Amino acid sequence: MPVARPEPQEPRVIAHVDMDCFYVQVEQRRNPELRGQPTAVVQYNDWKGGGLIAVSYEARKFGVKRSMRGDEAKMVCPSINLVQVPVARDKADLNFYRSAGSEVVAILSTKGKCERASIDEVYLDLTDAAKEMLLESPPELSELIFEEATKSNILGLPFVIFVLHDLIVVSLQFDMNVTNRASYVQDVSNREDSVRAWLCRADADYQDKLLSCGAIIVAQLRVKVLEETQFTCSAGIAHNKMLAKLVSGMHKPAQQTVVPSSAVQDFLVSLPIKKMKQLGGKLGSSLQDDLGVNTVGDLLSFTEDKLQEYYGVNTGTWLWKIARGISGEEVEDRLLPKSHGCGKTFPGPKALKNNASVKTWLDRLCEELSERIQSDLNQNKRIAQTLTLYARACKKNKSDSIKKFPSKSCPLRYGTVKIQEDAMKLFESGLHDFLGFQNTKWSITSLSVSASKIFDIPIGTSSILRYIKGPNSTVSPANLDCSSLPEDPSLGNKLYIAPNHEEHCEPSLSEKEDYGNNSPESSSEPNKAEEHKAAQYVDRNKFNTAGSNSASSSTWMFNVEDIDPAVVEELPPEIQREIHGWIRPPKQSSSKTRGSTISSYFQPAKRSG
Repeated sequence: MPVARPEPQEPRVIAHVDMDCFYVQVEQRRNPELRGQPTAVVQYNDWKGGGLIAVSYEARKFGVKRSMRGDEAKMVCPSINLVQVPVARDKADLNFYRSAGSEVVAILSTKGKCERASIDEVYLDLTDAAKEMLLESPPELSELIFEEATKSNILGLPFVIFVLHDLIVVSLQFDMNVTNRASYVQDVSNREDSVRAWLCRADADYQDKLLSCGAIIVAQLRVKVLEETQFTCSAGIAHNKMLAKLVSGMHKPAQQTVVPSSAVQDFLVSLPIKKMKQLGGKLGSSLQDDLGVNTVGDLLSFTEDKLQEYYGVNTGTWLWKIARGISGEEVEDRLLPKSHGCGKTFPGPKALKNNASVKTWLDRLCEELSERIQSDLNQNKRIAQTLTLYARACKKNKSDSIKKFPSKSCPLRYGTVKIQEDAMKLFESGLHDFLGFQNTKWSITSLSVSASKIFDIPIGTSSILRYIKGPNSTVSPANLDCSSLPEDPSLGNKLYIAPNHEEHCEPSLSEKEDYGNNSPESSSEPNKAEEHKAAQYVDRNKFNTAGSNSASSSTWMFNVEDIDPAVVEELPPEIQREIHGWIRPPKQSSSKTRGSTISSYFQPAKRSG
């Protein structure tokens, strides 16, 4: 359930940038002959011409909609160009579009905190950039205002409201009355003058002045995106993410909309409740059915206490606030996705009805997922921790048709084969829960796998030892001095690491959460020549966090015999080389049950004897 977040103390400038029919634009850039032509991008599927995932504005004029199949689109618009999404492993391959989206993100992120919400949409926090512009070159003192900014749609500006109503009439009569067309051109010119006057108001309050600067910055970014990528985009500019998202699609294509604080209530009052983020599902249906709330304006009639009574303290407060346009959600500084997912639907007769067919498709999906997380690891130094399986299923016995196929998760093991094995086990577990004790036939209509809980590998680290040591030491096998090692046969085949203290790094908060007090940090390059058969141990006191002066003495060891080669194969190449320098000869995989993180394979042990 949604939870209200604290509101910022100072006004913000938030933008939501949404690409215009992005998949079509990518195909038009690849094939310029498609520009200006009715075009749609078709998802891979041979049933009724495939499903449309993007429709150009030229095709929309003929009545083509995204909900249509390819064959239906051709009936509505015989001249439409249907471009098929690239195919890999018998399913749609969106990597080409992801790469194009990254080009846009690289430009947008130059002006402030940037959160990539999907392939074709981005949130920007432009507060600092707007403050800087307001301080150095405020719009009211500028002789020239960026031309694209004067085309902004300012909600609540009286002239704009008049023009918006007139646009509906003009659009209906556009091809019938040339006089109206000329009148429309004049209206546009007048509108731009009104917008320019609003952007340059000297008597505007601080919030509106920041929004004016934000509108100019977004207009500049949109023009730069067009010049460098040939893509157009639309945007919403407001004081929070919720409002910016709501208005970014109001005036498409290639336009932007600004929401001053004074226009928020009038804008929200007639908005259908299910248009609000997080109210499109069960919560929105509950508001409609239980409270008779159909618009945001209807929600205003309920007190905060009453909403809390129905939906709990947190969600009740959240509902009360969003009805008034209040949202404290922050823009996350994230250019990379929070998770990776691969999925496939199997409609009608294509439904999967046995384990063999499920395994075939799971293997394909897991192969793609493995490639993507490995690429993420190599390029961005990020590791995913959790593998999750999702499915939609139905039973032949429909008496229990309401029951959903449960999602299942487990620790993610790198390596295609391992991911495939684990995904199949997750499916079997989910199927068991779905069927219960019923011995009935089933079919799968949707299947997907995802890798989540992705975290960054700290920059400047390369040794596996950073996972088992503290922030005050910089060690690797290259640092070992065998001549000084104690001879103690009782230790068996243990590994001793002599830490030095050339670097002292305080772990970040996120590292403390992930690793406790043993925060990873820099270490020297591994030396393969160093191999140790003698008893070796580690003094734990040398791994306390910076500033700790514990006087107690204890030891911490790990046995090289406990290192599973199957686990080593999952690690990055440089770490594999380091570990192979420790272990000779390689041993067979241990049958012991392992943990989900690298530290689980090197458990602390007390020194015997």
